[in-house]
Amino acid sequence: MDQRTAIVVGGGIAGLAAAAGLVRAGWRVTVLEQRQDHVEVGAGLAITRNGMAALEGICAGTTVHAAGYQAFVAGTRNYRGRWLLRIPDTRGDPDSMNWVCGVHRRRLHQALATAAGEAELLTGAQVRAVEAGDPAGAAARVTWRKDGSEHAAWADLVVAADGIGSTVRTQLFPDCRLAYSGKTSWRAVISATNDVDERFTITWGPGTEFGAVRISHREVYWYGYFHYPADTAIHDELAAARRHFARWPLDVQRVVGATEPEQLIRQDVYHLTVPLPTYTHGRVVVIGDAAHAMLPTMGQGANTALEDAVCVGRMIAAPVHVGADLSDAMARFDQARRPRTQAIAQRSRLTERVGADLRTRWSQALRDAAMRIMPPAATAKAGSQVLRWRPPPNPH
Repeated sequence: MDQRTAIVVGGGIAGLAAAAGLVRAGWRVTVLEQRQDHVEVGAGLAITRNGMAALEGICAGTTVHAAGYQAFVAGTRNYRGRWLLRIPDTRGDPDSMNWVCGVHRRRLHQALATAAGEAELLTGAQVRAVEAGDPAGAAARVTWRKDGSEHAAWADLVVAADGIGSTVRTQLFPDCRLAYSGKTSWRAVISATNDVDERFTITWGPGTEFGAVRISHREVYWYGYFHYPADTAIHDELAAARRHFARWPLDVQRVVGATEPEQLIRQDVYHLTVPLPTYTHGRVVVIGDAAHAMLPTMGQGANTALEDAVCVGRMIAAPVHVGADLSDAMARFDQARRPRTQAIAQRSRLTERVGADLRTRWSQALRDAAMRIMPPAATAKAGSQVLRWRPPPNPH
């Protein structure tokens, strides 16, 4: 039997992880990445237990764990330093859901590139069009432009992993458009400070969420997610950040104060408000931010993208490699991934409503009072339902 072929559109976290899963399932894979240098942009992220389980499913978990820093989720406090939700310390429990792996995006990207090493990577490839094909008939066709020339190729499967501004999603699902969240986000990786230890704490203030986590023994990643008009420039970003957090807890002030101007970046936050009706179309499967760009309030954007990617390998590529029907495999993928990720996206919107959405003193006071009477163990248990995900087994 001829080797199955796949084209992955996008060489970011979701795309490289999907390529790694496809290669392990015995497929020949081409990754089309529009950036010429193929260097991951951004700062850091926290990989939760479900994301690490996905990485282990493509044999990248050990590498990423070694490249990052293990931190423990402590809970949520308000900007006056008062705890709203303190999660029980379960660091002695090896099965605890109460830990994350803080890692620089660039090092995660490098680990995934290594895991997908057998895939062919084409940089500077700008995808122009995708013909979805038919799982029971015609192959899919992808057209792209590279080095001033037009190129095209047929494939048994196309994985749309081209991020929040996905060209493929726009072509296949034009009614599912991005919306501005009303918020923007400062992010930075700075030299390690004693104000951030092995704990990961979320802090809510007026219209703002702040978090900081170690991503190595030498580095700390922090973010500040806050209300701001879209596409609005700030003359001096660092001075504005220091003013914004000037009355926050001292550890927050010190982390922001330790930031250098060249370390600080800011990006407006967009998300999909109209869910995709399906994650598959013809021979195309849509994953990651292209499928379910969500708000960052649950920290699940990259983690669910990793889940999607390993499921492309385990639920589509591997079964088809041993004789399963492609239509059935893609249908099972959609049935498994769409309800879960869209529920997490919805929960992320609800979390924002009690966090960064609140800007008045009275609304924050009501929120704080309600959260302080919630049983921490019950809240942590509810959150762990998202984190207990494990990859589906490989077919025999």
